[in-house]
Amino acid sequence: MASLLDSCWLYLITHFSEFQLATVGTFLIHESIFFLSGLPSIYFERSGLFSKYKIQKKSNTSEAQEKCIVRLVLYHVCVNLPVMLVSYPTFRFMGLRSSLPLPHWSVIISQIIFYFILEDFVFYWGHRILHTKWLYKHVHSIHHEYATPFGLTSEYAHPAEILFLGFATVVGPALTGPHLFTLWLWMILRVLETVEAHSGYHFPWSPSNFLPLYGGADFHDYHHRVLYTKSGNYASTFVYMDWLFGTDKGYRKLRAIEEVEGKNY
Repeated sequence: MASLLDSCWLYLITHFSEFQLATVGTFLIHESIFFLSGLPSIYFERSGLFSKYKIQKKSNTSEAQEKCIVRLVLYHVCVNLPVMLVSYPTFRFMGLRSSLPLPHWSVIISQIIFYFILEDFVFYWGHRILHTKWLYKHVHSIHHEYATPFGLTSEYAHPAEILFLGFATVVGPALTGPHLFTLWLWMILRVLETVEAHSGYHFPWSPSNFLPLYGGADFHDYHHRVLYTKSGNYASTFVYMDWLFGTDKGYRKLRAIEEVEGKNY
């Protein structure tokens, strides 16, 4: 397996420059993973498939879904791609590399765990700031246009927010100067996590049912359907930041009520 992966990586670095891989390659991987993982929740809403696992009973209109897709393509091409192109020299300076050998699996895993923890911490505070009155009205309210989220709404946001909260995603890699392979894997996992959190569905196989401290769709869906001044649940991935700072009280109260009602039912 390792030799096959090395051979594939050798092909990439032989046929493409590091700049091409780190910019256009990263962009194409992101777009592929994002839309392939995010589109199914649109189909679920339209078809009614898995409706028993849908967190909110209401669904988005086809027009609202299409509006989201069109704006996402525009944002990604006009904001994300240029940022990737411009930021490459900075990442190169910070230690980004693409040469063989690929890093050992222990290095990859430890770095990605560090990225998740740091991203969650930075995102929590940045997200809380975006819920202050002025910033919510002029910036973050765009993301909250969808009170009933679906996978693709995870990256539907004001361009300023894309840059502001995007810092949380890149700060870890910028500090450690990872191999490009590690950076790609981190990006894939982060995209899958945020798409799942915005999916609007809580399945028996959802990660939050198995991973301690993982928030997931049920945790984040609450954030979208409550008035912005009372929403809480600001963290991106885990639940402990909101628990530590008491910004999940409304969510925990609701869950307690639902559990009692479920038992009585």
